[in-house]
Order: sequence, then C-alpha cells, then structure tokens
Amino acid sequence: MNEAYACLTERFRRIATIGECSAMLGWDSAAMMPPGGAAARADQLALLAGLGHQALTAPEVEADLHQAVASDAASDPALDAWDAANLRLMRHAWRRANAVPEELVVALAKAGSTCEKVWRTARETADFALVRDHLAEVVSLTRQTAAALSSALGLAPYDALMDGYQPGIGADDVAPVFAAYETFLADALPRAEERQAAAAQPVRPAGPFPVAAQETLCRGVALRLGLDFAHARLDQSAHPFSGGTPTDVRITTRYDETDFASALMAVIHETGHALYEQGLPSAHARLPVGEAAGMAMHESQSLILEMQAARSDAFLGWLGSACHTAFGGEAAPWRAGNLARLLRRVQRSFIRVEADEMTYPAHVILRFRLERAMIDGSLRVADLPGAWNEGMHGLLGIIPPDDARGCLQDIHWYDGAFGYFPSYTLGAMAAAQLMAAAREQVAGLDAALGQGDVAPLLGWLRQAVHGVGSRLTFNEILREATGRTLDPAAFQAHLRARYLA
Repeated sequence: MNEAYACLTERFRRIATIGECSAMLGWDSAAMMPPGGAAARADQLALLAGLGHQALTAPEVEADLHQAVASDAASDPALDAWDAANLRLMRHAWRRANAVPEELVVALAKAGSTCEKVWRTARETADFALVRDHLAEVVSLTRQTAAALSSALGLAPYDALMDGYQPGIGADDVAPVFAAYETFLADALPRAEERQAAAAQPVRPAGPFPVAAQETLCRGVALRLGLDFAHARLDQSAHPFSGGTPTDVRITTRYDETDFASALMAVIHETGHALYEQGLPSAHARLPVGEAAGMAMHESQSLILEMQAARSDAFLGWLGSACHTAFGGEAAPWRAGNLARLLRRVQRSFIRVEADEMTYPAHVILRFRLERAMIDGSLRVADLPGAWNEGMHGLLGIIPPDDARGCLQDIHWYDGAFGYFPSYTLGAMAAAQLMAAAREQVAGLDAALGQGDVAPLLGWLRQAVHGVGSRLTFNEILREATGRTLDPAAFQAHLRARYLA
C-alpha cells in the first residue's frame, strides 16, 4: 500500500462515516422523529451532504488518485485485487462528486428532505397538488445534477442517475429487457388468471391480527432467517425500508390489523437487505470495495428471500405453522397449500409494494418510463398523475381511483431518488437466476427450507454474493455464481413453473 493509497483509504473511511450519520438521521426521520423536527432535520442532512462532498472533492484527493493510479499502472505488488477494485471505485466516486457543485448537492439534499415530509401528508390525503411544487423543485435540481454528471461521465443524463444506483447498466440495457417482459406479461398474465380462477379458492385466515402479535411474529421470522439483532432493529414507518449501517442495520415495516401478510412479507424482504449488509466483507468496511455491488444486487438479496425462498412450497409449510402459533384460529387456512394460493395470488393491483411477482415488473416499467421522461423534460411534474394513470391502464388495464394509490404511493421521487426503480426488476431477475444456481449447488436446500432453515441458502449467498462486496460488478458476480451474466429467461422460467405449470 503506497502512501497516496493509504491517504485515500483514510479519507474514504471518513466520508463513509459521514454517510453513516446521514443514514441514521434518515432512519430517525422516517421512524421516530416528531413532525416538528422536519425543518431542522433537512438542515442537518444538507450539512452532512455538503461535508461529504467537500471531503471527496478536496484538491489533495485528485493528487492522491493520480499517484495511486501511477503505482497501480506500475504493477505495485501491494495493490491486490481488492485494492485495485477499491481504487477504481474511488476514482469513479471522485469523478461523480467533482462533477456536481457543492451548492447543488446541498440544495438537492434539503429539497428532497423537505419534499419527503410534505409527501407524507399528501399521500395520506391523496392530494398531489399539496406536494406538486415541492416535487417540481426536486426534479429541477435532479435534472441539473444529471446534466452535470452526464458531462463528466460521458453518459446520457438519465444513465448518469442510474449509475449512482447500479453502475454499468443504462437505460438502453434496461429498455429491451422491459419491453420483452411486457410482451411476456401480456400472454402470461391472462393465462395465470385463468388457471387461478379454475383452481380451489384460498381461504383467508380470520382476523383481526393484532399489531403486537404481528411484531412478535415478524421479529421471530427475521431472527430465524439469520438477522443478528445485536446489530439490528425493527421499527415502524410509513414505507418499509432498510437503512442504517452494516453493524447497526435498521429495518422498518407498516402494520395492518386486517392483513397478516403485508408486514410479514415486508420484513422478510427488508431482512434480505439487512443480511446482505451484515454479510459484507468487514475487512473492507467503510471503503467503496466493501459496499454492496449496487442496488440491483441489493434487491436480488431481498427478493431471493421474500419471493424465491419464503413463498416456496417448502418454506410455506414452516411459515404457516409459525403464523398459526402467532394468531391462533382454525389450522386449515394456515396450511402450505392454502398459504400458497394466498401469497402467490396473481392480481392486477395498484400498490407496487403489495403486488405479486408476476405483475410487479409492470409497476417498475411504468416508473422507469415516467422518471426517464421527467428527467429528459418530456413529462411535466404537473402532468404526472394523468401520465401515471394512462400508463397503468396500458400495462395492467386498471386506473387508480386516487393519487394515493397512484403517483403518490412511493417515497422515492419525493426524496430525490431517480434512476433507482429499474433495480427492483433487475434484482428480481437476478434473484431467480441465483436461486436456480443455489438449488443446483446446495444439496438439500428445499428440505432445509421446509424446516424453516435458511442457513444453507444464506451460507451460499455469503460466499457467492455478500462476501464479494464490490470487488466484482453486478454481472461479474452473477457470472461467477451462476455461470452467466444476467439472463432474464431465468425469471420467466421461474414464473412459468410457479404460475403456469
């Protein structure tokens, strides 16, 4: 390790620590903070964003990067594969940060924090007009950011935003994958609905399902999945999410006493994210190479638990018994076959986070098209509700009755996250591909799932995905684990086997 590289690692660890502070304040604002703290919290998050930006764009960073690169080019033996990847990621982070003026970073952080607080009320009251002007400011600042990044990275503006979430994958990579899925869905969805209608109808367990009982069940399931609660918390928020840091993971959910599954499945999903964070290589903590390999890979880790494992026939037998213990009542509705019909029910619905795995990509495709249009200026924020409803009708044949079940349902845009949504469906596709490989490589995997034992799957993921950090890219990790880069056919094969066979 030469002196320049040593200075860079020390600096990037400090920058990561600033990011951890922001993450904890963000969790607090969503889960604990009283409404009156919103204005001060926006100032705090903006200040931290500015400090992180200053640290990354300081003149000495460029000098150290040049010296460290020179050593790498000279084949410095101290720079092993981890260090070489770390250096590459540092340079990329510096290029992104150096492209955007600090005042724009601070302005966007503050605007997003302010808009997100107004969004909460707008969503509750289904009043898009309440948040429209705030969102317009966020979009304007995001477009300015995208333009600055575009010039520095040589990418289209929207691709430059995507790069912040899943490096190496752009809109031109995603668009044909989504178009092919739309064609698949147009054929598969009616067939799945017809097959479902002809089968025995599921019996819903009798509620209500008290929040206290749901909390106990959710915590127990997360623990069974492998979440280390010495380094994690489970709380409530308006929108389920996973945040915090690898040694202090914060997951949240929201409870509905008429629905036992919504919070439970959200916790399983967020536990997948949390397990990924807890499994990252601790030797490279707070360094770019020690971070997750992008949000598509992150989503694959939540979805391999929620959709691939937890909704499998094997695991549902164990899960049904756990639910019966938690909620009581008749045993029949909690049996695996009935739970499968309940939790794997295909339905054209309005809410993305509650959608089944076949129609879920349609929700993502819609958001991908709309946010891309907002960034290129072809869609005005004021026209978003109408464009949303039109797009939903085109993809699923339904129109939301109000904006709370339409363009107000997700936090992402109102918090300034543009370019994130494609990661959800790319992650679902990667999850199917990884699960198929795990079944081939891990003996007795489904037998273990039948006992509620996820350890064999988690152990495989620790080696194939989690422990790799960002030393390899998204597609490189998939190739090492499965023998090929992202293959959307694996996801379609999974859906055919589960819903059409």
